[in-house]
Amino acid sequence: MDWLKKYSERKQRGGGFEWWLWKKLPILTLLGAAIPLVALALLHWRYSGDTSEATLRMLQMAQFTFWGVLLFHATMILTIAIGCVVVMIMKGPGYVADGYWVSHSDRPRRDMETTEEAAARRHVP
Repeated sequence: MDWLKKYSERKQRGGGFEWWLWKKLPILTLLGAAIPLVALALLHWRYSGDTSEATLRMLQMAQFTFWGVLLFHATMILTIAIGCVVVMIMKGPGYVADGYWVSHSDRPRRDMETTEEAAARRHVP
């Protein structure tokens, strides 16, 4: 039994923005993680000698902000990746399922369809 029959009359769409974005995702991921990391490193470097309580609190808040930005960026990259995959699948080849003949669609029947009648209508290649 052939479960996935391609629909011959549908033309497959070419790649578009989703493929361009899909190819850029590794770079966007690295840049999105590197920029906050560099900012945090510069902040630590700038206040490396200061051990006052206010400075340590500010550095700790900067670390919390860094982890929040990194988590937000990771979820955005994952969301964009899922969107790209969905669009790629939708633009791919079309598939058609077997038709299901409904005996009572226009004229209701009094008795149920027999197995032989159903088998005679079923298209088996």
